[in-house]
Amino acid sequence: MRKAVILHDAHAKLQDEFLRDLAARGEFYIKKELDEAKLAEVSQRTEVLIVSGGTYVRSEDLARLPKLKLIADFGVGYDKIDLAECRRRQIKVTNTPGVMKDDVADVAIGLMLNCVRQLVAAHNYTRQGHWLEHAYPLVRSVTGLKVGIAGLGRIGLEIAKRAEAFKTDIGYFCRTQKAVPYRYFSDLEALAAWCDVLIIITPATPQTRGMVDSRILDALGPQGYLINIARGSIVRQEELAAALREGRIAGAGLDVFEKEPQVPPEFLALPNLVLAPHIGSATHATRQAMASLVLENLDAYLEGRELVTPVPELACESK
Repeated sequence: MRKAVILHDAHAKLQDEFLRDLAARGEFYIKKELDEAKLAEVSQRTEVLIVSGGTYVRSEDLARLPKLKLIADFGVGYDKIDLAECRRRQIKVTNTPGVMKDDVADVAIGLMLNCVRQLVAAHNYTRQGHWLEHAYPLVRSVTGLKVGIAGLGRIGLEIAKRAEAFKTDIGYFCRTQKAVPYRYFSDLEALAAWCDVLIIITPATPQTRGMVDSRILDALGPQGYLINIARGSIVRQEELAAALREGRIAGAGLDVFEKEPQVPPEFLALPNLVLAPHIGSATHATRQAMASLVLENLDAYLEGRELVTPVPELACESK
């Protein structure tokens, strides 16, 4: 296997073992550890760039990497990478789909349970001693709810399977109808009007940016709950905060935000909002599987083989 100059610029914290594996495959540098002069020199020779879902790779970033041939994304989302410029320069892009579907689906269901059964609020209520004064108010049952899933890919299907265990009625919205036993909606607003819990797991694209706005939230209604484990950019955060504050929806659970790790200050004051710090894939097993898939793609590139998981938009260019 030939060697390459590899630059690590992942937004997420990566395991030491994985970093050692990367270093074994070439001349390896961690961007944040380089001074300006060394970074400029290394950038002129970098062939492989390691990033994660929170890393921006814009056209101006690519312009600083004249010999770049591969961007290996440690994550599923690649909406922050300028794919048009990658296509123009014939830069290959890979990600790590599939390996995190179970853990992310678990978090989606966890957020749903926390919102509907108010487990976080009940936890705080108990710790603060309020149970001594009065029993916790009654809440809704999860059993029998209508669960709407926006995006029925690998993760969406796993969410649906888990939701079935709670005897829920499941509907979904995506571009094309699938051969599944769930109710299909060709319109997101119609799905929101039908369901009690709307779970967002659609990919982040220019078309889905801001897709969940006041119109969708109002269709969901004052008894409805929103769960977002996809990307923060898909939900209009200011409009969600207003809907929660005004009681136009019952509650929400978020694992993603538009400008992570920043969380809008207005979110922190909302008692009907459950927050998580983007932990959908944050387990030892999943992060190891993601690292292994990055290495498989890197080895395939270095050996001149077909990439294992090129992003769909550039799949033809990657062969």
